[in-house]
Amino acid sequence: MLTVDGAQGEGGGQILRTALALSLCVNQPFRMINIRARRRRPGLQYQHLAAVHAAAQVSAANVSGATKDSLQLTFKPGRVVAGDYRIDIGTAGSTTLVLQTIMPALMLADSYSTVIIEGGTHNPMAPPFEFMQYALLPLLHRMGAGVRLELLRPGFAPAGGGLIKAGIDPTVALRPLNIDKRGRILQRRAEVLLANLPEHIAKRELAVIVRLMSLSDEDVHYKVDTRAAGPGNVVLIMIQSAALTECFSEFGKKGLPAERVAQRAVQAAKDYLQADVPIGRHLADQLLVFLALAGGGRFATMRPSLHTLTTIAVIQSFISIAIDQYQISDTSWQISFDH
Repeated sequence: MLTVDGAQGEGGGQILRTALALSLCVNQPFRMINIRARRRRPGLQYQHLAAVHAAAQVSAANVSGATKDSLQLTFKPGRVVAGDYRIDIGTAGSTTLVLQTIMPALMLADSYSTVIIEGGTHNPMAPPFEFMQYALLPLLHRMGAGVRLELLRPGFAPAGGGLIKAGIDPTVALRPLNIDKRGRILQRRAEVLLANLPEHIAKRELAVIVRLMSLSDEDVHYKVDTRAAGPGNVVLIMIQSAALTECFSEFGKKGLPAERVAQRAVQAAKDYLQADVPIGRHLADQLLVFLALAGGGRFATMRPSLHTLTTIAVIQSFISIAIDQYQISDTSWQISFDH
């Protein structure tokens, strides 16, 4: 049985989620040790257990060690079965990360699936719903995947209670994706999502973005959503180029001025624009598993993070594929996949 060290590299929950996703796709049992061993709260927490239970549910897996704070887990998948699934994380843990754990396998299943997940839809430590919708899914569509995502109810930390729904078409095989250049910038726009908070917060955030990014009033807007169980605020900046759309987010929190939230989002967008690459750091992380499953492809990105390098190491423990990272300019690197 394959053994995966959960303390390697970045040492976080993404090691577990990547291992679960690939285990489902290639039917490879694994044993994980030292799960999040160096974290302040080591071992499996509720959001990680939700991913384990979701992976077990779609494959009738044999699982041991799936208890809170456990540092070890054994996962033996069965055959992945398409169907209608509902998953409740039970906390404000990220719905998008749980979805990404099972989405690759359900994409490669033999019929259509729906997945509804309850938890956090907008979590500072995970890609928010809009990142999936605007940045990741269009690239997966180009690879041959058919995935539709709907925000049924937003959920912010710590209240949670958000709902997302995914419709996943069967895909015979993923196609490699090659993105070397960003091309011309077609549009820059900003959105603010506000839940159970005063509207002046969104207006102050957008005023900063308009000033710092020289946007017009037509390029910015805000939404007030009263369905959320608790308060929340996220700033989103979308950069649409000839090659793709990138999405950058920053979350409001108590004690952090609205203007500072907006400034942080603007800085992330400007760092990306100055690097002159198509794929930002977070989108690079999200694409790795899909390109590995496609068996090829490449993209230019910013300097790979430890998170990216750790995910690459986990992928190569499940799939025999060469994944090369090398610098191509002062600000850009290329990551390429080849069997």
